[in-house]
Amino acid sequence: MNGKNFRMPARRLATVATATALTAAPVALGVASPAHATGDEGRASAVVLRTGLDVSLLNKTVNVPLAVSLNEVQAPQSAEKATLTAQLNGVDGGQPFSVLNAEVAKSKATVEDGRAEGYTNLAHAKIHVPGLPLLSLIEVGQVTSRATCEAGKAPTASANLLGDVTVLGKKVTLTAGGTTNVEVPGVGEVRLDYSKTELTSRTAAATALELKVSVNPLKLNVADVEGTLTLAKATCETPAEPAQQAGPSTEPAGDVKPQGEPADEGLAETGGNSMTPYIAGGAVVLLLAGGGAVALARRGRS
Repeated sequence: MNGKNFRMPARRLATVATATALTAAPVALGVASPAHATGDEGRASAVVLRTGLDVSLLNKTVNVPLAVSLNEVQAPQSAEKATLTAQLNGVDGGQPFSVLNAEVAKSKATVEDGRAEGYTNLAHAKIHVPGLPLLSLIEVGQVTSRATCEAGKAPTASANLLGDVTVLGKKVTLTAGGTTNVEVPGVGEVRLDYSKTELTSRTAAATALELKVSVNPLKLNVADVEGTLTLAKATCETPAEPAQQAGPSTEPAGDVKPQGEPADEGLAETGGNSMTPYIAGGAVVLLLAGGGAVALARRGRS
């Protein structure tokens, strides 16, 4: 009877001792989280014609801003346009006034696969301003511009001119990156900048032609035009490089040390580490619990 009374506590003691020994040594598991790309996807734009002109009519009694954009596109929403004419209303006796006519007027902006690019192509184009209905402000054979930004590479920008350029009825020779002034007595003056490019570490811009215009035919103040005009401009911004995926570590986990306790350098010299006291303590508890259980079992049988 006494043996039955002592066997149950002995088993419980052994169970408690085993659980204590197992929980005495903490275990830490490291899990590597994958990295996600969070960078900018990049940008691109292109425009065939953009005007910022101030038109004064009838001795400056009427002011009409001439703000026109033709075939302007932007990405990430990749797009392409090819409208051949641009018109302005309200400056020619109520009739639509044709600002630009061209055989080719194309703009395209794309952002895909880590690459952003803007591109324009303008060919056989004539541009008019109010007050000069019969004389073109400028005529061009063909101009193109391209700006390319690719992840991991330096941005590039270029603008090209093919064929003749005529300004206020005069043929002119342009120099890339230079400025040309054209003055026609009794008509006006135009300043041209050809093949302007701008580059940074992440952006690029190319403008085929930029004109600064001052036109007042015969100083009659019938139509006084001042401002700027841009032909064939492309821009881009480099997309961010995709972040590399971080996989789980293949190296064995290092020793886990309780916080707040210094490492035992003496144990390291003999092959031990900071886990040794926990393992040894657990083993002692197991031995004592097992020995006690065996002794109690023998005493119960006797």
